[in-house]
Amino acid sequence: MVFAAAGTLLYDVIAVRTGHRAGAWRTRIVEEMTTRPVDDPWLLATGAVAVLLGLWLLVLAVTPGLSRLLPLRVPKDSPELGAWLDRKSAALVMRDAAMRVPGIHSARVRVGRRRIVAHAEFGFRDVAAVRDDLSPALRKQCRELDLAHTPRLTVRLHHHTH
Repeated sequence: MVFAAAGTLLYDVIAVRTGHRAGAWRTRIVEEMTTRPVDDPWLLATGAVAVLLGLWLLVLAVTPGLSRLLPLRVPKDSPELGAWLDRKSAALVMRDAAMRVPGIHSARVRVGRRRIVAHAEFGFRDVAAVRDDLSPALRKQCRELDLAHTPRLTVRLHHHTH
């Protein structure tokens, strides 16, 4: 209902900006608001609703939501079920998978909603051999996380120097 009202108002504003007349409903509302006294109950109620709506929108704007959570795949037999994994935990699991690859000295993983970026330092192996072991290990671990949307994986290797 809010979307319908907002869409109607937007259509009318665009129509006025392109040279057409304002809708009769909008002209009537403006007329009512300008001719009524300030202490009119209808005007006070409308103002109170506008203030409450504005406060609600402000609260929604400052709440973080579920941006720190990654949705997991939902089983087909129970679509009402929902589970999430926080990004830090997913990053730790991916880092542990990277550390199990021979030759990796240290690893940092950043998990976003659409992308996982792994930075790994290797020491004693050839870069191609490390990449050939690391990329499949991280892809396998990413599949095992069972996320609803598989993020794109980026692996960056750096040679470890003492």
